[in-house]
Amino acid sequence: MRRTHAVPFLFAVALGAGAAPLTAQRPSTWRCKHVLAEDGASWRSDLVVVTLLDRIVEVRAPRDGEGVDRDFGDAWLVPGLIDLHTHLLLRPYDQMPWDEQVRRESNELRTLRAATFARDTLWAGFVAVRDLGTEGADFADVALRAAMDEERVRGPQLFVATRAIVKQGCYGPDPEHPATKKGAQVVTDEASIRAAVRAQVAGGADWIKVYADYRHGKSGPVAPTFTLAELQAVVDEAGKAGKPVAAHATTDEGIRRAVEAGVRTVEHGAGASAATLAAMKAKGVVLCPCLAATEAIVRYAGHQGPVAERLNVGKVGFQRALAAGVTIACGSDAGVFTHGENVRELELMVAHGMTPAQALASATTVAAQVLGDPRFGAVRPGATGFVVLRADPLRDIAALRQIVAVVREGDERSLR
Repeated sequence: MRRTHAVPFLFAVALGAGAAPLTAQRPSTWRCKHVLAEDGASWRSDLVVVTLLDRIVEVRAPRDGEGVDRDFGDAWLVPGLIDLHTHLLLRPYDQMPWDEQVRRESNELRTLRAATFARDTLWAGFVAVRDLGTEGADFADVALRAAMDEERVRGPQLFVATRAIVKQGCYGPDPEHPATKKGAQVVTDEASIRAAVRAQVAGGADWIKVYADYRHGKSGPVAPTFTLAELQAVVDEAGKAGKPVAAHATTDEGIRRAVEAGVRTVEHGAGASAATLAAMKAKGVVLCPCLAATEAIVRYAGHQGPVAERLNVGKVGFQRALAAGVTIACGSDAGVFTHGENVRELELMVAHGMTPAQALASATTVAAQVLGDPRFGAVRPGATGFVVLRADPLRDIAALRQIVAVVREGDERSLR
């Protein structure tokens, strides 16, 4: 965890009126009747979770006569959730269309607004997010991450992709007019691709995002935007800096090229053929389906009921990937819809065929493996962040909305 100051961090605990703050000089103890086991599919009974600063240091049975800082009683304690596809610098498209946000709103305003979106995301139980592109706000995500690291903004741990990379003429606003501000960094050839990757890494990117396909021109068809060699250049240049690559891809050929090039995750991915899904499984490429965003876009267009269901191409692609054994992680595309509603992605996963345990794993163990960060994904020593619920999410995934408390970096807020 990045820290930029030497002053000991103080636990800020909101337990209601009269609660005393817990200092970093001693561990904090949290007791709960049900604690999710590391297998993600069963419960351990009546345990005490001990935290110090931003880490869990012990998970153990209660001791005779022991008092604890907070006894949650007959509740369910799960790891903090992870969303691998968000856009904190965007607000829902039914509030302002994407093009207008990029064109008209200042980076400063969007960054200040993003701080509140980050807080809303945290209090919804998400202790880490991968923010996949500022959509025209340059390196504002890096600044937001720094503010969080200095504890000036409350929110999840951010893994940022900065500007993202797109081929000239294939991303808006006004893709065919180069003078118009764009929602991603425009490149033209392999040399500019490598330069863009280096610039984004130098600017603070944790991940590199590339648009492997998109509309050509303002209203042209969605088709691959980069050759295989160009995508390989993205992955190669990112790999030199130890950075993984996420690829937006919806067509089978775009997905196939991204997988062959060596990306770590595919975003959306609805158009993958059986052969491409088999390649994803074989190479361990993870799908982030963004079901909630697809649902929202269909809804914004005024479609409801059976019509909306037919237009939701993400559902079919998700079900085919699930049947093919592709690893699927939670990536909602929050920003298209309301920040703090990220759990809708998990509800849709269950509605479309996952078990609640599989959906919960997609936002815990699976997502943590994608990030390659042992601080997340399970309730165990060394981990950070957990969520306490009023009901069992392995029975009903909607229980993730019934939050009693969110604990991250020793900070707890009761949400009654």
